[in-house]
Amino acid sequence: MVVSVANLEKHYGKVRALDGVSLQVEPGTLFGLLGQNGAGKTTLIKILLGLIAPTAGSAKLLGEPVGRPDNRREVGYLPEDHRLPEYHTGPSLLDFYGALQGVPRAQRKARIPYLLELLGLKGREKLRVRGYSKGMKQRLGLAQALLHRPKVLFLDEPTDGVDPVGRKEIRELLLEEKRQGVTVFINSHLLGEVEQLCDRVAILRKGQLVLQGTVQELTQAKATWLVAFDSPAPENLTWQGGKLEPSERQGLLRLFLESAEPDAIDRFLAQVAANGLRLRHLERERGSLEDLYLALADRGGQAT
Repeated sequence: MVVSVANLEKHYGKVRALDGVSLQVEPGTLFGLLGQNGAGKTTLIKILLGLIAPTAGSAKLLGEPVGRPDNRREVGYLPEDHRLPEYHTGPSLLDFYGALQGVPRAQRKARIPYLLELLGLKGREKLRVRGYSKGMKQRLGLAQALLHRPKVLFLDEPTDGVDPVGRKEIRELLLEEKRQGVTVFINSHLLGEVEQLCDRVAILRKGQLVLQGTVQELTQAKATWLVAFDSPAPENLTWQGGKLEPSERQGLLRLFLESAEPDAIDRFLAQVAANGLRLRHLERERGSLEDLYLALADRGGQAT
């Protein structure tokens, strides 16, 4: 396992930032850690990086106890609230960090222009960091995390302050890193983005892990359907075994079936045909991480 955490605790006086967290992250996966501000996400990353010590429990990175210098050389890290020296230009900053990371000069010379172009910073080589927007600083921070070709990437809110086009580019970049065998561990409260990107997710609430699994497992199909007809259905038509109501998606209705039997939708389709209607849309609704997260919040964070 790239990350292995067992019964991890971190206390600050009476505050339990982490309270018995256990999780594992397999090689070559995109793993998303979700939770509100203060849930313990950043604390967990700092323990995995060896920046702070746990109060109790164990944590391993790349098969070794956290904090080993050799392991840290294999890690790229983008903090949530990073501060870059503003007197540097983008290339000089990356050259400085690359030297600290032990990247040979020839490799730095080849890789820095590649990363600047890859992250949309080409043409800004002479601009000092003090003139960067927040989104540009975020891209530059990601470039320094990637510079030494790490085996593991820890990213804390990697698209914070980045425009929609930039977020899409960063998602594509992270998917390519995964295809190259890099393990990516993402902290975020942007549920929709994590759902698009990650293989597995875990949800932290007040320092406790309340749910984890694959995105597919956690966003299973609902017992409702989204439908639309070529022409409006008669207002006085009574649907047998179900009901239709407006949905949040424009032009679509939500179908609630009273029975979970597999042939329930077949009976609905037969009734559609019997009333001379033609379907132009039929889609089984799926849950979302947002639905799941809000449901957990309503139940006080307790998974069922």
